[in-house]
Amino acid sequence: MTADTVGAEKIEALPQTTFQIIPVKGLPFVAVWLVGLVVAIAANKLWALDFFHVVGGAGWTVIDLFLGFILGPIMGRLSLSSRIDFVTKLMPKMILLVPTLVISTLVAGLQLARREHYLLSSYSYHGWVVASIIVVGVMTIIAIGLLEPANLAVLFELKKPKPNGEIVAKLMRRFIYTAAITGAMQVATLVIMTRLAT
Repeated sequence: MTADTVGAEKIEALPQTTFQIIPVKGLPFVAVWLVGLVVAIAANKLWALDFFHVVGGAGWTVIDLFLGFILGPIMGRLSLSSRIDFVTKLMPKMILLVPTLVISTLVAGLQLARREHYLLSSYSYHGWVVASIIVVGVMTIIAIGLLEPANLAVLFELKKPKPNGEIVAKLMRRFIYTAAITGAMQVATLVIMTRLAT
């Protein structure tokens, strides 16, 4: 009997967990943040764009590094039932937080680059800007295309009357590994951004 099979038996023995897949109480905070982002773009003020780009990017970076290199290894050592308990508290918040930070970072950063003429090939650090766009583009695909779907799939599976432990364990591994990959890529982003800043 494999560990995943044992995990499947354990999870089926758990009582039905009650949690919200999308935490409704967090939606007003997301709405306020996104409205602020739209206002910053419409005003096209340097400080406002810088604020949304830096705060969004810092939040995204911290989450990726924390999930990938600190929480990931800890979660990997927990029993499946402990992981499930933790995940039902963490992942719903991530469903709101990650896309909000990604959108804020990308949209404000693009507007900032356009406003300051960083996108022009004549800009002396244009190569660094292109490198940043590539790295952030790949991270965005991973965050929105792999992390978020895995996150949602885990939560939907856990909402079932008899969740499949093998599916949950597989999806949680994907979530942890992709978080580690984006965490490593965030280090490259920090190198690029600090180079551009100086």
